[in-house]
Amino acid sequence: MDFIDRLREISARIPKLKEGDVIKTEEGTKNALVMPFINALGYNVFDPTEVTPELNADFGTKKGEKVDYAILRDGKPVMLFECKSLGTNLQTIHASQLYRYFSVTSSRFGVLTDGVEYRFFSDLVEQNKMDSDPFFIFNLADLKDSEVEELRKFAKGTFDESSILTAASELKYRNLIRIYLTEQLQNPSEALVRTLMKESKAYTGTFFQSAVDNFRPVVREALRSFIAEQLDNRIKSAFAVDAANQKAAAPEPIPAAPEPSPIKTTEEETYAFLIIKAILRQTVDVKRVTMRDAQSYCAILLDDNNRRPIARLYFGPKSKSVGIFDAHKVEQRQPISSLDDLYLYADTLRESLARYLIEAKSAG
Repeated sequence: MDFIDRLREISARIPKLKEGDVIKTEEGTKNALVMPFINALGYNVFDPTEVTPELNADFGTKKGEKVDYAILRDGKPVMLFECKSLGTNLQTIHASQLYRYFSVTSSRFGVLTDGVEYRFFSDLVEQNKMDSDPFFIFNLADLKDSEVEELRKFAKGTFDESSILTAASELKYRNLIRIYLTEQLQNPSEALVRTLMKESKAYTGTFFQSAVDNFRPVVREALRSFIAEQLDNRIKSAFAVDAANQKAAAPEPIPAAPEPSPIKTTEEETYAFLIIKAILRQTVDVKRVTMRDAQSYCAILLDDNNRRPIARLYFGPKSKSVGIFDAHKVEQRQPISSLDDLYLYADTLRESLARYLIEAKSAG
């Protein structure tokens, strides 16, 4: 099984574990999520010479403290793990054991995790002193190809401390910039609003505070609109390439054409299908996500199986809605005003898919 497949297998368990409130302790988090994650990296969690649990972290007057896991190479720790219970807000946690033990060990990497989110720390600012900010954050419930490739560097077969440290600074700054941009999309800062007002020449008057306040919602909507247009262009481009490939691969037409079907898949349904595939591509091979049109709705299915509906599209001339299925396979219809609204249900779509992936694996 490939590295990404092992991660997907663990990721598929997360919605069920969260939904059922199955895990309530740190020990449960370790057993259900953290140990499988370390194992997916290629390390044998049952070999204490490779993965040592409860590593003693005595430091100065602090006695009896332990780091939850230490990954060893040649008998020396290279990566330390401090675990919290599933659902813990890691932003509010100070990784005390990691911080104290970091300065008295050869390890250059510390990981704080709740089993879903993994925050990787190093000593980029001051040697032998763990940075206060992580240089890399990995979310197991939201797998992204670029982040999986960064994570692969920590795997047993490809672990190279020097190459990771070389890329760590760039990763840290990239992550901080991404966080900043996310915040700006929600609430643009005064500095950004003033810069855009000036540089875009959208405003030529005096920069009173009232003008800045009035422009803030304009800037927010302009940023969101720009990103939505970029996504739409990429989807249209992908659709054009797919259509060209299908046309090139199409067989010679047969002389006797069948009666035309009363069912016609609209361009909007096709775009919606591509958006849903884009949302799910980090969770499953998109070849397994299929579309089957009907007279009253257009179904998006896993493995072209009508018993595994991911969503249903109800696109009428006057209104649009999307049907999404809960844990009991009961359809919940949600109105949408535009295709962009499908992104609002990205997490729900992924959760629905994850349940079917577990079901498919059990059946097969």
